[in-house]
Parts: sequence; structure tokens; C-alpha cells
Amino acid sequence: MPITGVFFVPSNPNAPTALAVVTERLHTIFDDDPIPVGRWVLEHKLMRDTPSCFPASASQRSTNPKYMQFLSLSYYQAHGFIYTSQPPEKSHNSSMPSAVNPVNATTEATTSGAPTAAPSQTAGAVAPVADKSPMVMTTVPLPSCGSLFQHFVYAAQPFWCHRHTITVPGGAVYDVGDFRVRIGDVRQTLPTARVRGTVIEIEWRGPSLITSITSQYVRSRRTNGLLMVGELVDDDDDSGIDISFADGIEEADIDAEYAATTMLIREFWAKLGIEGAREASLLPDIGKEVKEQLYKLKQQRKPESHTMTNGKQSGQQVEEDPDPTAGVDVARQFMEIFRFNR
Repeated sequence: MPITGVFFVPSNPNAPTALAVVTERLHTIFDDDPIPVGRWVLEHKLMRDTPSCFPASASQRSTNPKYMQFLSLSYYQAHGFIYTSQPPEKSHNSSMPSAVNPVNATTEATTSGAPTAAPSQTAGAVAPVADKSPMVMTTVPLPSCGSLFQHFVYAAQPFWCHRHTITVPGGAVYDVGDFRVRIGDVRQTLPTARVRGTVIEIEWRGPSLITSITSQYVRSRRTNGLLMVGELVDDDDDSGIDISFADGIEEADIDAEYAATTMLIREFWAKLGIEGAREASLLPDIGKEVKEQLYKLKQQRKPESHTMTNGKQSGQQVEEDPDPTAGVDVARQFMEIFRFNR
């Protein structure tokens, strides 16, 4: 699970986007020439709760709007992402929710709450996103993501309204030193076709404690029979950090790594000199799933622990997705950016 930062440069409907400027500065500012490595595609759908037809009484407190968002990324093909407002009763007394559970997608998505806190503003150029309450992230198999969206569009139409659909139809991917940069124009297809701006994702690909934890966790699940035989798992761990034993790693170390790497990403972005961008980086739930993976790795080290039993011996159903939480951090960031304060 790489550490990323997402930046969005809005544009007026009849004005050119920042895509050409960003691409040109990538090639002229950095000592390492950008290496084109492929293309990428994104699709995002935003739904918002329908206001009540009854007027609010004087004794009722006004509520924040509730959102449900669906996202698919071409470089995470095993699953789609659903981000929904958290129920009020859970937002006050939930410590750390369990890992992403596709079974709870419909249940969580139909409940209400309020959107997520905005990241802090970086020096000079970045305007933050402005939502302030917890959200719940869920992943589901990619075909199910579209089916669930259609369910809410038709079956739950009185309660949820489809606000817009946006896409990045053909973004470019560049490797620049220790960074991977994905850029593309954001195009709205519904309710009306228009260009919204340019999105830039900056991913750190250098030595990373976070990537090492995730790689070891996926390997441990495969070793213990929780992954399908013959599935593809990246055995080339180039994270640069050996954590064969997770005992000496604490959650504070994960938080420190996110903060330090985000500073590197912001320095990279600052070199481009693009003004008026929105940023999504250190969101409240960033790193939640990595901390859960660290906890499970530590549990495996305990002799009495049986949290990772062999799927064949215990009668469990093996999982088709090698890492159902892959990409949840960057998905949160895209969804914060693409809410567009609707």
C-alpha cells in the first residue's frame, strides 16, 4: 500500500486545463527525466442523500449532507471502492473499525453520518477540501461495485440522489526518480458533459515501512492457506526494509512514516509551481488498514494465536482477492477531492 498525495487543479468550462502545464514542467524541472510507463483510467460516481420533504422544526438541529461514493481505478482491478457517511451512533464510540468487509457494503452505504475532515493546507498553493466528519471505506469485487450503484440508483431513489459521474478516460503515468506520477483530465459525464480540471496523484516508490508491512501480510496469508493456489502475488519486495519480525514496530512508527513521506510528496509538488490546487494527503483514516495488518502480523508471532489458520484445515473459504484493502488510502484521497462540495 504505497503512500500517495492527490492534487486537483480545477478549471473553468471554457478554459484549458493544467494538464499540458503539469506535463511540460515534469519534463523541464526535474533532474530525472520522466519515464512514461503506461496509462490509467478512473471512474467516480457521487450520490447524496435526498432532503426531507418535511420542514425542519425549530427544535431540530440541522444535519450535514450525507454522501455515498463509488470509485474504480484501473491499477486496482480486483475490487472497487465505496465510501459512505458514517452513522452518527458509530462516529462517537468507534475506535478502529475492522478491516474492509465487502459483506457490509450495502448496510454501511444505506446509513447516515457526515463526511470526512479536510487535510491541512500546505504552504502557499494548496486549498484544502472542506468536509469534517467520519466516512466508512468498503471494498467489493469490481463487478459488484456497479451492481450496488445501480441498486441505489433505482431501489433507493427516494433516499439517495445521483449527483454526478466523472472519469479520467486516459491518464498518463510517469516514473520520476523515486516517485510515480499519474496525471489526467477529469471529465464529468453526468448530469452534463464538461471538463472539471486536472488531477495529479504522486506516489512514493522509495524505501517504505508501509509497503513492507503490506507485502509481508499478503505473504503470510498465502503461506497460511488464505489465498487461492496459483494467484499472483508480488514476490519482488523492493521496499528496502526488512521486517521479518514485526515486534519492534509500533503504530507511532506508521504515523511518522506517513508524515515524513507526505512532506517529500509536498516538496515534489511545490517544485511544479502550480497555484490554486486542492490537496488530499493526510486524511484522518489514512493508514488504518496498515495498522490492522501490523496487529495481525504480531498476533501470528504469539504461540497461542490461531488467527491465521490454514483454510483447508479450518474449512474456511479461500479468498480470491490477495489484498482486499489495497489502494484504500489513495481511494480516500480521490473521493475527498471529487466530492466537489456538492
